Parts: sequence; C-alpha cells; structure tokens
Amino acid sequence: MSATNSRIVIKSPREIELMRAAGRLVAQVLDEAQALVCPGRTTAELNETAARIIREAGATPLFLGVRNPQARFPFPAVICSSVNEEVVHGIPSDRPLQDGDIVSIDCGVRLKGYCGDAARTFSVGERVTPEARRLLDVTREALAVALREARPNVRWSRVARAMQRCVEEQGFGVVREFVGHGIGREMHEEPKVPNYVERAQRHSDFELLPGMTLAIEPMVSAGRPEVEFGDDSHWPMVTRDRSQAAHFEHTVAVTVDGVEVLTDGS
Repeated sequence: MSATNSRIVIKSPREIELMRAAGRLVAQVLDEAQALVCPGRTTAELNETAARIIREAGATPLFLGVRNPQARFPFPAVICSSVNEEVVHGIPSDRPLQDGDIVSIDCGVRLKGYCGDAARTFSVGERVTPEARRLLDVTREALAVALREARPNVRWSRVARAMQRCVEEQGFGVVREFVGHGIGREMHEEPKVPNYVERAQRHSDFELLPGMTLAIEPMVSAGRPEVEFGDDSHWPMVTRDRSQAAHFEHTVAVTVDGVEVLTDGS
C-alpha cells in the first residue's frame, strides 16, 4: 500500500449508508435547483431554497462559513452558484439569471455526522449556445467515464487519464487548480482526486480499494483551463480567458466490482 493509500479512511457498510442518506439530501437540493432555474430567477433564491431544505432535514451545510486564507470573509452561503465563466465558489447573489447563461450549483451537507457533496451545471432558458450545450455534455460524460473506469485495484491515474482524454479530444480544457477529494466525516479527506494526469502527480497516485469514498468532480472550460480570482473577495474562481465553464460532481463509494454513486437520490 502506498503512503497516500495509508492515509485514506476505509468506510464500513454502515458508514456508507449514512453517507448515502446525506447524498440523498444533496440530490434533493440539486433536483429543486434544476426545477427552479430559469431566466429572471436569482441564485440568492436558489440559496434560500437550499437552506430551507437542509434545515428541515436536520442537516448542516458544509460550505457556509468555510474560511479561505486568501478570502476577505468566510463563505457566506449554503451553495456555490457559479455562472458562465465562474468555475467554482461563486457566491449566490441578486443578479437575475439571463436567458443563455449556464449556472453550476454545488451543494454539500453533513447529516448524522457524515457528508455528501455533488454538483450539476444547468442551462438557463432557450438561448444557450450549441457550444455551451456541448460543454455541459462533455463535462457530464467525463464524470460518467470516471464512474465506468473506477474499480478496485486500478490506480486513479488511469481513471484521470481517461477523463482528461474525454475532455481534451473535444477541444475543451481540464481545470488544474481544483480537484476532487476523499470525503466521509469531513468534507475534505485524503486523497486528492485529480481529473488529469501530470508527471508531478506520480507520488500522490493511489490504488482504488473497496470502502473508499470519493468526491469525483470534473471542472471543464470551453477555452483555456487557467483560472484566476473573479473579484477582490477572493471567492469566485473564473476562467482567465472568460470562457464558460461547467462542473459535475458525485460522491461515490468504491465497491468490489466498481463504484456506487451516493448522490444520485437513490
């Protein structure tokens, strides 16, 4: 077992079922967001709805109050809502969504001590460009590739290479600055779960084993993959070339013959 694997917490069947319950709540929030997203709706309204659903379930939002050493203030919302060129960590606001926007909603909760985390990107209205629709399809497919390729005794780099190939063969960029992560009692656990392969990562590669629980989350840009802070709050991350970006994420558990999605609502 590698040093990276030795730091990974293997979950029991009971723990995985508790994570599934948290994941089911996350899926409920994202389903409601999908039903509400339309031109004229604000992401602040989506945040209020998410907060109500999480509160009524007796859960805790994972993102609210998170501190970033570079940011001017703790994260002020229960969801991240990232519009168009925003990749991640977009702050809900009173800006109405426009016909033709795309918006990524990321939600995480802790329920009975265990976490679930997932994200989806939605098109807004009827004027979304064919390129934006293709961006969503390719990012969604990159996540599907990971779910098909991941299984015990496979090294993560093999899965990441397949995800990267899926994206780059379509002319899109895989964001490097943000990656997936282990998840369980805490939102961020070992290991880091990248969506691409680089030589420098070889020391942190890991072998998939039954009982591992991971948040797999490809983040893809329509143009170049480089990102930067979108404003002086140092929360929203945007594509440097201001191309649109998409983000899909599931929390999964590695099983004896593959992975089981814990945030699909089942």
